[in-house]
Amino acid sequence: MGYQARQNRYQDMHYNRCGNSGLKLPAISLGLWHNFGSVYSYENMKNLIFHSFDFGITHFDLANNYGPVPGSAEENFGKILQQEMKSYRDEMIISTNAGYKMWEGPYGDWGSKKYLVSSLDQSLKRMGLDYVDIFYHHRPDPETPLEETMAALDLIVRQGKALYVGISNYSAEQTAQALEILNKLGTPLLIHQPRYSMFERWIEDGLQGVLEKSGVGSIAFSPLAQGMLTERYLDGIPTDSRAGKPNTFLPKDRVTVDVLKKVKALNRIAVERGQTLAQMALAWVLREGKVTSALIGASRVSQIEENVNAL
Repeated sequence: MGYQARQNRYQDMHYNRCGNSGLKLPAISLGLWHNFGSVYSYENMKNLIFHSFDFGITHFDLANNYGPVPGSAEENFGKILQQEMKSYRDEMIISTNAGYKMWEGPYGDWGSKKYLVSSLDQSLKRMGLDYVDIFYHHRPDPETPLEETMAALDLIVRQGKALYVGISNYSAEQTAQALEILNKLGTPLLIHQPRYSMFERWIEDGLQGVLEKSGVGSIAFSPLAQGMLTERYLDGIPTDSRAGKPNTFLPKDRVTVDVLKKVKALNRIAVERGQTLAQMALAWVLREGKVTSALIGASRVSQIEENVNAL
């Protein structure tokens, strides 16, 4: 007998409307940036996905190059979905991104129509899907006209390969321009995925205003600052942490004495509030309803449970 979802899985999760759309997203979503590539335990991946869904997390976010190796996170997620969770597909929001290097040559990176359409075709094949719910352009392309990139997103929706489109890592000005183009094309922008945490607050300087004015949702990635806003670094840098390992997205030199001092001070506030530091950091990101969802990563089920309890 395969996976059977918990019956009362929707009872405790909060679902927020994404901008002015008809779509609601869970306040906590799961990103597959780390721990779902071919070098990790497949059984652990299944446990992370199953328990997330049991906690009411319906949104799973991927990208074409997530691994390592690039593409393997989508392959593993697709395998879990097809073999264990196929009957729950209509209860899930599945997104993927394209915009960073995925294959060699001039057509495997950035934001041309050639790259975006080809990338999504590959992603759908890896996951065994007819469509994704949200397709993002992962970063602005300084060399491709924005009109071409947005036209590719519009084409993808009209082809039925994605229900909604989003952008990620766009500035406030670039977002306003993308909005205008997409509105003229007739495919509204659903959501923006920026990096946002207590340690990185750039979206407050203009971007949030653009999104609120235009009725666009947002989903914050790295809301725990790559794990720095957790209890992992209270006593320094553990050898098995992201900062303690080579070739990660959190270089050791970013975890400075000043950062650790702030982490310890924030942890004292969290304890006074009856929360873990991670829970307080997530509650902070979701404060005032300006962010639709916080996109967490996890290597253990206990982390997912802790994060969901922030609600």
